[in-house]
Amino acid sequence: MSGSLAGRVIIVTGGSEGIGRATSMLLAAEGAHVVLCARRSGPVEEARAAIRAAGGSVEALQLDVSDTAAFDALIREVHGRHGRLDGLVNNAMAVTYKAIADLTIEDWRHDFAVNADAVFVGTRAAMELMIAQGHGSIVNISSLNGLLAMPAMASYSASKAALIHFSAVAAMEAAPHGVRVNVIAPGQIMTPATEAFAAADPERNARVSANIPMGRGGRPEEVAQAIRFLLSDESSYITGVCLPVDGGKVQQLYVPG
Repeated sequence: MSGSLAGRVIIVTGGSEGIGRATSMLLAAEGAHVVLCARRSGPVEEARAAIRAAGGSVEALQLDVSDTAAFDALIREVHGRHGRLDGLVNNAMAVTYKAIADLTIEDWRHDFAVNADAVFVGTRAAMELMIAQGHGSIVNISSLNGLLAMPAMASYSASKAALIHFSAVAAMEAAPHGVRVNVIAPGQIMTPATEAFAAADPERNARVSANIPMGRGGRPEEVAQAIRFLLSDESSYITGVCLPVDGGKVQQLYVPG
């Protein structure tokens, strides 16, 4: 599998921590030149250093994708500088955990700004460039919450569901031009943020894990492998799918946890 993405230029948003960092590490190990961006400069620099130490080709930029003009400009600048853009992973996310009664319009708009608006802008820019070059793969990261309802996740779930349906339309429009658009819907993935949340309520975490058919949360690297597959030629006849990476959870009805 080593070198399966050799020479390709791939942008990963939210690329400095959790799923984004695992994905950036894996893509670089597969030979891609990875352009990762994230909001906070410290984690961005740490991720860049880790990839370089492992021998990968990487550049890292501090960027908040909710600044959609800056995000659009970044995609075009990367393409112009490298003369190509082979992949885009829209992984940056925002989540507000509040009951609807407590949810403000500002909370709602913030989750949509990152989870839907930025995905629209990034996908639109990448599609334009990829269609002109005749190839490319876009992977948008949704969530199991975009497929299943859960209390106190209204703005997050709605924005992630919007991402799924937008991506399906984008896949239909891009397919005749050799460009693919797919979605990954992770379940409970044990990123540092999830680990901290689980540690705060071990009993709740045990209940959640028990309600996953595989009996555990996933690892960021397991999601990264699915993303790598959808970016690679191994998935050349796959577009418009929403692939859950969730240990089988999506097959169940919602069980309160």
